[in-house]
Amino acid sequence: MLDTEIIEENPVSKYEIKEFIDLVKKRDKDVSERLIKTLESFHLTEKLDYKKIQKDIEKLEIPRLKKRHIVKIIDIMPQDMESLNALFVGENITLNHDSLQKMLVAIKKKDE
Repeated sequence: MLDTEIIEENPVSKYEIKEFIDLVKKRDKDVSERLIKTLESFHLTEKLDYKKIQKDIEKLEIPRLKKRHIVKIIDIMPQDMESLNALFVGENITLNHDSLQKMLVAIKKKDE
């Protein structure tokens, strides 16, 4: 059995994966069916400036909020407090109402 060592772990959003797949599709003439199905499975119907949303959430400087949480928020794009709070169920993080509200405002700014 191979011993594998994880050197770095970096969460990526489905929007970042889509950008990568688009680059591969431009570069390669023949792309695998699995790659196409992966892209289709995302159901990305809107163009989203995920980098701006990520920066807006990071600027809030919410304690204990990690990049993996932010990626999860961007992937789901919750539109209400209950949906946003549900993303943290099972996580070892508790956020107060004010922090959750600030994140919702940052998410909803995408429409502006």
